[in-house]
Amino acid sequence: MEILTLMGVLAGSLGLTAFARRWNLSAPLLIVLVALGVSFIPGVPPVELDPELILTLVLPPLLYSTSLDSSFSQFRATLRPIIALGVLLVVVTALVVGFTVHLLLPDLPLASALVLGAVVAPPDAVTAVAIGRRLGLPRRLMTVLTGESLVNDAAALTLYKITLAAVLGTAGSIGHGFLVFLVAAVLGIAVGLAGALLVGLIRRKLDDPLMESTIGIIVPFAVYVTAEHLHPFSSDFSGSGVLAVVAAGLYLGNRSLHAGPATRLQDSSVWASIDVLLEALVFALMGLQLPFVLESVQSNARDNGTLVVCALVVLVVTMAVRIPYVFLSATLPQAVRLFGRERAAPSWRYLTVLSWTGMRGVVTLAAATGVPLVTATGDPFPGRDEIQLFAFSVAIGTVLVQGLTLPTLIRVLKVRDPGEAERDEAEELEARSAAMKAAMAKLDELLPEMLSNLDISEERAEKLSARLKALVETRYRGAVAAISLSAEEREASPHAAFTRARKALLITQRETVLAEREAGRVDDDVVRKVLRELDLEELALTNALTSRLS
Repeated sequence: MEILTLMGVLAGSLGLTAFARRWNLSAPLLIVLVALGVSFIPGVPPVELDPELILTLVLPPLLYSTSLDSSFSQFRATLRPIIALGVLLVVVTALVVGFTVHLLLPDLPLASALVLGAVVAPPDAVTAVAIGRRLGLPRRLMTVLTGESLVNDAAALTLYKITLAAVLGTAGSIGHGFLVFLVAAVLGIAVGLAGALLVGLIRRKLDDPLMESTIGIIVPFAVYVTAEHLHPFSSDFSGSGVLAVVAAGLYLGNRSLHAGPATRLQDSSVWASIDVLLEALVFALMGLQLPFVLESVQSNARDNGTLVVCALVVLVVTMAVRIPYVFLSATLPQAVRLFGRERAAPSWRYLTVLSWTGMRGVVTLAAATGVPLVTATGDPFPGRDEIQLFAFSVAIGTVLVQGLTLPTLIRVLKVRDPGEAERDEAEELEARSAAMKAAMAKLDELLPEMLSNLDISEERAEKLSARLKALVETRYRGAVAAISLSAEEREASPHAAFTRARKALLITQRETVLAEREAGRVDDDVVRKVLRELDLEELALTNALTSRLS
């Protein structure tokens, strides 16, 4: 892929993302649709998807960013459904799709059909999570979706390697395949945790937010490549780079709660920008693969009608196998606690939405593109064209069919957790109350210190302490009052009016400083320093108001 073409794809996909965010649309769906249309335009340079680029440079940072934002406690609490969906369902999907394709095309070797099954097995939750957040899906459901997306790529790519080895003639027994999977999981998690512990130690010693964030950007690539290139026994065995990234992200994300405020804010901005960039790129690349798929169809010896029918069947089977699996898993004795500690089975509405969130993504296309041209004997890889065609059909088909209908399904079923907002408010009140009491106690401790270290009278020190206490109490009371008000009441409240007035004053200050610069009375370095302080204060005001009105 030429650099100029790549820059054009990035620019176009980011423009579509900005448009989608402005009008509250689904950016992945819009990008895929436009990319499909662009691929039909004569003269558009072909943009072939490079599997090495996707699996080494795109997948690790996306997984790492998601892991950083995931709650380790929630991940652990929903580990059973995550494993059920992210590992077991991947295996079930691969087997069902593989045997279905083998029945449809008996001349296609079963091993090649199972390669296809492994390719289309892992759902990509990017679209589902984006829709779920916009429509307010319950946190438990979002945790399961996110956790599944963190695990299923590792299971599918390991299964992909095993089935690929079977076609190439280098595979061992079923026990050997299970051992390959076990080693990949254990070694990948070990590498991820070791890397995270090392990075955590380095970051604690640095106390430099810029360097801490820079090192954080390297982490997903370092642990992924290290795990993938570790071969403890032979070339057949290696660690799972995906699990290494997930383990490192979960650990460092949990530790980030104890990091400095500057590091946390900077990390949040950096990874949010990286997410937008990479997600826009991968969905654009998905849609632009259509010419290569059509080329493989034209060179295939099979009848086009047969290939189209088989592609549709594979798409339907891939989507359908998830539905009964999700409902069946919820009826099993151990599955009634999948969504928490309660013993009541999850609502059928939850399960319906969960069963319809099986959109495939760029990993499916990257794995299909990475299928070798020839086997170990030099013969053409059996069914390579079919694998690429069916993988493209499943990836694009699930994104369009399920992605377009999922918002309607969520609205019709009214999937909500009615008590979630109340629980959040109660926990927020408890946290703020504890913080306020601790701050008041700390102020009482600081008063003697102020008297001994500062050359001020006791009366003045007490006034200073009272002002600090009043500031803490005012912010606490404002937060408590805001929690008890509706969105409309919050917007019309004195606190919101006060916030808007402060923001207007900050804007005036900023404009004045810039006017002083234009008049040549203030140096640029001084202007940047003053603007940074004003920007941080306005950002704090804007975020506080937005969180209350959302």
